Amino acid sequence: MKKCIYVVEDNAAIRDMIEFLLVEEQYDVKSCPSKNSFWQQMAMQKPDMVILDVMLPDGSGVEICNQLKHSVKTYQIPIMMMSAGNQLSKVKNDCDAEDYINKPFDLNDFVVRIEHHLAS
Repeated sequence: MKKCIYVVEDNAAIRDMIEFLLVEEQYDVKSCPSKNSFWQQMAMQKPDMVILDVMLPDGSGVEICNQLKHSVKTYQIPIMMMSAGNQLSKVKNDCDAEDYINKPFDLNDFVVRIEHHLAS
């Protein structure tokens, strides 16, 4: 069965590019443009991994990360935080994600990181 990845990114072009890349790598991808749409997806199915943008139109990826990591039901789901700003060092202090990546990023490196987290 394919591994399921949720991509939470408000920028449609970036979200579509990540979804296309991951589908090509044989992952089942659910794209969410906002915090609210993410929680609606979570109510239906738990993913194998979550890729979160830091800044969302209706909240923060950091808030989502903390909620997932502090829940018995979801703490084990690997999370990769993405940021376009130079704020990843602050984000690392604010949430316990397994990985952090700056946008723009190298696509090959991005895929290798995801494979690493899903192989565990």
